[in-house]
Amino acid sequence: MMQTEEELKDFILNGHLYYIPHVSIDCAIFGYHECQLKLLLIKHRNIDGWCLPGGYIKRTEKLVEAANRNVKDRTGIDNLFLQQFKTFGDPDRIQFNKFDKKKWLELTGINSLEQSWLFNQTISVGFYAITDFSQTVLQTDITTAECAWFDIDNLPNLEYDHNDMVRDALHTMRVHLYHYPIGLNMLPEKFTLSEIHALYETLLGKKLDISNFPKKLTSLGLLKKLDEKRSIGAHRSPHLYSFDKGKYELALNEGLVLS
Repeated sequence: MMQTEEELKDFILNGHLYYIPHVSIDCAIFGYHECQLKLLLIKHRNIDGWCLPGGYIKRTEKLVEAANRNVKDRTGIDNLFLQQFKTFGDPDRIQFNKFDKKKWLELTGINSLEQSWLFNQTISVGFYAITDFSQTVLQTDITTAECAWFDIDNLPNLEYDHNDMVRDALHTMRVHLYHYPIGLNMLPEKFTLSEIHALYETLLGKKLDISNFPKKLTSLGLLKKLDEKRSIGAHRSPHLYSFDKGKYELALNEGLVLS
């Protein structure tokens, strides 16, 4: 992330030397907490609308490393569950006429937009991530005016082709829920079956059978039943569970079938 005008000007003038031109990363970062699903959006200083956070890929890093760097820069959290979901490359996906040339000049001191390596047809690789939004520390930089969580059912209209990106990211995330264990970073270390049931219902956006769904997770060996209970009221002390970390990592690498 860039915090000074000197860093920004160097990026604009010389960024093509250490970043790959015309290929970028955009990240749909989903946040879950207490049965709420949100999406992280940013607003650039020279554009009025909201969009997904993202950035360019260093010549020395892998795609997933670039995505992880961008996610960490915005949330303060490292090594989240990350999945690539689609590449976007329509010729008109970035509308350069929306850039305010006066604001650009004030911000950068550079008069010409058209001659910058940044203003050309750009392909974007989409990644999604999931985290507990209550644990994040949102960060802006010199190019970003705002960074905020929005309820997934109340998103503003987004700039560029980011409405399509969010739709595809949400669809892919929900498909992946049936093939990858997702939840280690969004639940406490010890949780009840009701809590993991609520997590999956919220992420999927639909009701799940409260009696059958947890059994599928335990039958796959992903959950360990603990010799502990949580007292939540008179005559209500449900058992606590935790993830089997070894089997969880194996399922992340090899996949599973949860249906």
